[in-house]
Amino acid sequence: MTQHVTIIGAGLAGSEAAYQLLKRGFNVHMIEMRPNKLTPAHTTALFGELVCSNSLRSDDADTNAVGLMHQEMRRCDSLIMKCADANAVPAGGALAVNREGFARQITETLLSFPGFKLDIQEADFPEQTDTPVIIATGPLTSDKMATGLREITQTDALHFFDAIAPIVYTDSVDMTKAWYQSRYDKGDGTDYLNCPLSKQEYNDFIDALLSGEKVQFHEWEKDTPYFEGCLPVEVMAERGRQTLLFGPMKPVGLSNPHEDGRRPFAVVQLRKENKQGTLMNLVGFQTKLTYGAQKQVFRMIPALANAEFARLGGIHRNTFVCGPKVLNGKLELKGQPNIRLAGQLTGCEGYIESASIGLLAGLFTALPDLPPPPAETALGAMLRHITIEAEETLFQPMNINFGLFPEIEAFDERGKKVKGADRKKRYTERARQALTKWLQQIK
Repeated sequence: MTQHVTIIGAGLAGSEAAYQLLKRGFNVHMIEMRPNKLTPAHTTALFGELVCSNSLRSDDADTNAVGLMHQEMRRCDSLIMKCADANAVPAGGALAVNREGFARQITETLLSFPGFKLDIQEADFPEQTDTPVIIATGPLTSDKMATGLREITQTDALHFFDAIAPIVYTDSVDMTKAWYQSRYDKGDGTDYLNCPLSKQEYNDFIDALLSGEKVQFHEWEKDTPYFEGCLPVEVMAERGRQTLLFGPMKPVGLSNPHEDGRRPFAVVQLRKENKQGTLMNLVGFQTKLTYGAQKQVFRMIPALANAEFARLGGIHRNTFVCGPKVLNGKLELKGQPNIRLAGQLTGCEGYIESASIGLLAGLFTALPDLPPPPAETALGAMLRHITIEAEETLFQPMNINFGLFPEIEAFDERGKKVKGADRKKRYTERARQALTKWLQQIK
């Protein structure tokens, strides 16, 4: 008899979970509130819409934990990775995608399955049911769903802010001041467009950034902490005038051909937003400045003096649960074994991490006897952080990183501890071997 699963939320996690189930013959009932009710960040009805950036970050599977997760998901036949690879745009060593093409392919793939049913409505928190349910409503979970989740877990939901970077039209950038170059000349040289600033221009920019009008928060939002991995650019500037020189405005690895190849004092990098290269986003320039202030402040960057913005930056709330407190090792709500959570709602952070937890939620639902992936893998390390290993009282959202993996003791021929890239390679080699054994249990 065909089994039925309900999935609430058609983001990256919900879409990935749906694909893992559909291809194994399950019927999937997807409930998604868009476009009838949009979130503060979404603008379309497409599944898997990306809202903060078009980058899935590093694709280096040898020395980077994110790249390793990409590789592991590909080996698990991930829909999100298939669509990302098919819609990739140049981004140096990163995997960036054409947003619309990426989301459209995810949507069309799921809709092509005869066992897929879609309802456009805002879902209530599911009542007791024998039908498995995966809740993947993401960081912008509706108030109705958040209230139900809070009641069933008997714990308060946590919140922090996530910010969106502006996008400019490429042809509005002054190319007499900007130039194409990837940091340290990685990639084909056209992945990033660099906009330099002199010391005086940088200091004037910081002054304007700090004094620019900010979005006013609601009373209930005022004490909400930011996620450290996605701070608004003006919040970084508040931590010290030089902070941005070691963050999104760092000039290292770049040489300005307009200044005899000299390294600029500071630089703003733009990354391709689509395959055609007609749109570019300001890398690391998430912001809570008002729209008017954004245009004024960002046009102080000389190469962007006449910039036309396809989208201005914004800010939105991110909702997640304390995973170690409310979830078991297979993402089920404790005391509610037919209900799983997936994606950023679980406390993972980042596009690819969200999709990876959706993949695991789909696999655990389809294959009840499947053990969790080994802790030595990126998938297993992320899963353990959000369900087992993190301290409940200190739990915060986390991107995948080698600090989540079981420590590896490696020494060179002189007896000294292996560090840097060589050490990271030891982690990735161990992870590949562990994943190979685990994959033998997946049907």
